[in-house]
Amino acid sequence: MSDKFDYIFAENSFLAQLAQIVQEIGTEAYLVGGFVRDLLLGRIGKDIDIVCVGSGVEFALKVAQKLDENISVTTYRNFGTAMFRYKEWTLEFVGARKESYSRDSRKPVVENGTLQDDQHRRDFTINALAISLNKQNFATLIDPFGGVEHLRKKIIQTPLNPDITFSDDPLRMMRAIRFASKLAFDIAPETFEAIIRNKERIQIVSQERITDELNKIILSDKPSYGFKLLFHSGLLHYIFPEMVELQGVEAVGDKRHKDNFYHTLQVLDNLSEKTKDLWLRWAAILHDIAKPATKRFDEKVGWTFHGHEEKGAKMVPHIFRKLKLPMGENMRFVQKLVRLHLRPIALVKDNITDSALRRLLFEAGSDLEALMQLCRADITSKDHQKVKKYLANFDKVEQRLKEIEEKDRLRNFQPVITGELIMQTFGLKPCPEVGNIKAEVREAILEGEIPNALPQAFEYMLKVGEKHGLKPLKKDTPMQ
Repeated sequence: MSDKFDYIFAENSFLAQLAQIVQEIGTEAYLVGGFVRDLLLGRIGKDIDIVCVGSGVEFALKVAQKLDENISVTTYRNFGTAMFRYKEWTLEFVGARKESYSRDSRKPVVENGTLQDDQHRRDFTINALAISLNKQNFATLIDPFGGVEHLRKKIIQTPLNPDITFSDDPLRMMRAIRFASKLAFDIAPETFEAIIRNKERIQIVSQERITDELNKIILSDKPSYGFKLLFHSGLLHYIFPEMVELQGVEAVGDKRHKDNFYHTLQVLDNLSEKTKDLWLRWAAILHDIAKPATKRFDEKVGWTFHGHEEKGAKMVPHIFRKLKLPMGENMRFVQKLVRLHLRPIALVKDNITDSALRRLLFEAGSDLEALMQLCRADITSKDHQKVKKYLANFDKVEQRLKEIEEKDRLRNFQPVITGELIMQTFGLKPCPEVGNIKAEVREAILEGEIPNALPQAFEYMLKVGEKHGLKPLKKDTPMQ
């Protein structure tokens, strides 16, 4: 591979403009890090990292002024960094620096340095690459640690002693696995062994930073690879012990259960082939999370996990809170899918009733398609005929659900009989009787006894009220 990259600037007008501005300003500067790595992998990203010798903040302000005097530059003077957006590009600037660390913190003591100092502080050889923007050695690739060769061999390796690299900043262990998972690279043996030796150091890193890396692993094309590296390195035991508990197979006589850790990873991979939705992928990770807690052995039927879907749903908020994941709508989505993930599987029988289908429509609501995606991914049998049969049955279930939905309009079903209407009709104040009447009307709709329409539901509500000894103040159906 050539160490001159003039063609990149010739082919990209903005990079050529950027190089011209750098040379006009006269500050020593280089393209660095992920932008250069991805460039060598054949793709030009839109996030550009630039290292300069001197003040990164002052340099950023000068570049922005020459590009467009109206650009707003965000500066972080305590860290010596700055960034701004220009058209479709995001540029980040930092002054070249060298770092030293104390044992109890991943926050370094920073001093001004040279490009070589800056490359020495980088996490991996493939991220320690630089391309000069300077007139005297323009477009030259500077590769002090063999990063180009490691890109060719698909290897993640630290530039310096990996024990020092990971002890100084333990988050780099997560980053090593994230890059391996994202790029489908191997981690060099000595680098991986250092992760194993330093795994407990991850405990000094903030949960937010750990979870950010974990989410990036989950979003890789084949996330099981990253999770296997986390597991075998021992990092997973510190950052997500609930998942580690899924691993292993127990046997009584000739009766064994499957390894739920590797099953979960297969479900995650299956789902990842169909969607990049982070929260749907989290539902795959957590769908069987309560199996260790609900595992029982029965002499007649073997191993059982009764109620793992309900217990798993109850575990979701605790896990989200501990991992500092968002506790709002995304958490509730994952919780719903964990609770319901067995329901469609039970509906593949030929004699399933319309009422069971209505209940699934009612409970899944707008998340039905996501639930069905999860259930399809959950079929991990090695028997291809069995998988084919289950998928065909799911096709039938989805068709019947579509027919029921078109007929009964139960998607995102909101009962037409509200608590307020019940109280107005019977002259009641808030009390358990109101909830009981409302529940009976809802059940009648789900059982198909009455349609999901106000006139019929109101008439049914009057009958329920009379059964409870209540007399209506008015019997006219209210206007919708």
